[in-house]
Amino acid sequence: MTDICCIGHITRDRIITQVPPMTTHCAGGSAYYMAWAIASLPSDILFHMITSVSQEVMPEVEKLRQAGIEVTAFESDTNVFFENKYGANMDNRTQRVLAKSAPFTLNQLKDVEARVYHLGTLLADDFAPEIVEYLASKGDVSIDVQGYLREVVGEEVKACEWADKLRLLKHTAILKVNEWECQTLTGMTDPYEAAQQIHDWGVREVIVTLGGGGSMILAEDRFYETPAYAPTKLVDATGCGDTYSAGYLYARARGMGYAESGQFAAAMCTLKLEHTGPFTHQIEDVYHVIRKNQ
Repeated sequence: MTDICCIGHITRDRIITQVPPMTTHCAGGSAYYMAWAIASLPSDILFHMITSVSQEVMPEVEKLRQAGIEVTAFESDTNVFFENKYGANMDNRTQRVLAKSAPFTLNQLKDVEARVYHLGTLLADDFAPEIVEYLASKGDVSIDVQGYLREVVGEEVKACEWADKLRLLKHTAILKVNEWECQTLTGMTDPYEAAQQIHDWGVREVIVTLGGGGSMILAEDRFYETPAYAPTKLVDATGCGDTYSAGYLYARARGMGYAESGQFAAAMCTLKLEHTGPFTHQIEDVYHVIRKNQ
């Protein structure tokens, strides 16, 4: 059986950074960043990516397949096109959506079998509530909440409420949020209190990333804290959260504990921050970052 099945759209991205001033065009999306991160690590877990793309982006699917990733690709008439514009501080980002893909359907996913289903949500309507409930009946559902808190008004990405949060969080085993998302979900400014609230709503493992403040995991009634590991240079934060999810789920699938998995994920993020594009390092590089910061 597949250990991790990641479901999400591959996007076309325009990334605009201020330091240094640069505009980059590339593929992206939560599932894309996770798949390349997994492809860079030892293949001792079974990973399956499910995506929906236009013919224009199908070459990216073929690259992933050539790298050894199992990919199921449904065809979509249109493809998600994101513009990510960063300020001098990489934690500050504005987004526009210039095109969208069709949402995933229950019929597309009904025959998928996995221990963990990671939903790489980009926009609030990517996955109907029934899909989450169905997948939770077959395995653990892991969600990066970012997409559920985004709606598109014209081309602008606006923050929105997650209308079905209480319905779906009780079916969510693992939830990753950043500090802003944590506060948006709960109305609480203290991330520890917010994480506890999310846990009380039914989430088994709550992961909160805190930017330069590191990250923490609430699991089995205990907090596990990981400091931020400073990159040698800060180039591009796009896909950093997805790289964290990849590292965490990979480590957990290999039997690592919560603290060790958090450290592994944080070290992968540090390496990802040093370049534009997906994680491309070796597992030895990840452990080097961890050892260097102990």
